[in-house]
Parts: sequence; structure tokens; C-alpha cells
Amino acid sequence: MTTNTPDEILRTITAIAVAETGIAEADLRPDVDLRAMAGVDSVRVLRMVAKIERAYDIELEDEAVFGMATLDDVVAVVDSELRQAAA
Repeated sequence: MTTNTPDEILRTITAIAVAETGIAEADLRPDVDLRAMAGVDSVRVLRMVAKIERAYDIELEDEAVFGMATLDDVVAVVDSELRQAAA
């Protein structure tokens, strides 16, 4: 398994978010609440989660997914999951 730094995870997740939402990368700051952005609905979020899970070969718990609001939140959950999988 390759090591992924939080910065690398953020870049991957941002690319996925841009592809799924159509929102410009410049507008997807790590601390912006994604749920409040135009064009982000539950279907797009679920597609993003599915792509993130495939990209990292992980399965995110529903509680964690529902608790994520920002890209920083997503990075923290993915980083935690990757650390647990490596242990």
C-alpha cells in the first residue's frame, strides 16, 4: 500500500469534487462547507464518496460520511481510514 500524505489526499479529493460538482477548483477551498455550495446535492456527494472509496480501496462508514462537511473533513476521514487499514 502506498503512503498518502494529507496534502496528496486533499489533491485527489479536490479533483474528484471538481469532476463531480463542476465547481471550479479555486472555489473548493478545504474549509468551505460543501453542503452549502450550489450544485452539490446528495446524489453528487454519494458519487464523490463512491469514487473516493474506489480511489483508495476503502469503505467509509455512513456515520463518517454524514459527518463530513468540508474537504478538510473528508481528508481527515480518509487519512484515518488509510491509517487503520495499514495497521
